[in-house]
Amino acid sequence: MNRRALLTLGLTGTALAGCGFQPVYMPTASGKPGVAERELASIDVAIIPDRPGQLLRQALQDHFASDGGGSHRYRLVTTFYITGESVNVQTDNNASRVRLIGIANWQLLARDPSAAKLTFGSARVVDGYNVFSGQFAAAIMENEAMQRRIAESTADQITLQLATWFRARGNATPG
Repeated sequence: MNRRALLTLGLTGTALAGCGFQPVYMPTASGKPGVAERELASIDVAIIPDRPGQLLRQALQDHFASDGGGSHRYRLVTTFYITGESVNVQTDNNASRVRLIGIANWQLLARDPSAAKLTFGSARVVDGYNVFSGQFAAAIMENEAMQRRIAESTADQITLQLATWFRARGNATPG
């Protein structure tokens, strides 16, 4: 990296620090994982039905970096589905483009006898692919790849929403 880029990066970081900006995943002063990272690791992701749900659950578990051996203080319950629509329908009634929309609604529950709802949210991802005449096998493979991408993007949104909530909650509690 050249000097100009380093100077710009340094000035930007200083300006953002001056306005109170802190990264969501900022570690503690001692270098240990921050509140968001610790809390995300203590989430148990409930089973999400169907293949798109399995993909989302897998992506969420990867994002939360939970080793599965620790105690889970939270349970994430999610509904997730992917719907599709044909776009750009040709005169022969064949679509040359397919749009897929992934929608997830989630709630974070306390993992105790009360199972209190702590927070909730939603995520929405839109993606699409082209369908070429006579290339049905390619369209099927692209649809499967798109479902993986949608699940990953949805997991990104949910993870950021939860991390932001944990970070705000951690900053609000004294200690």
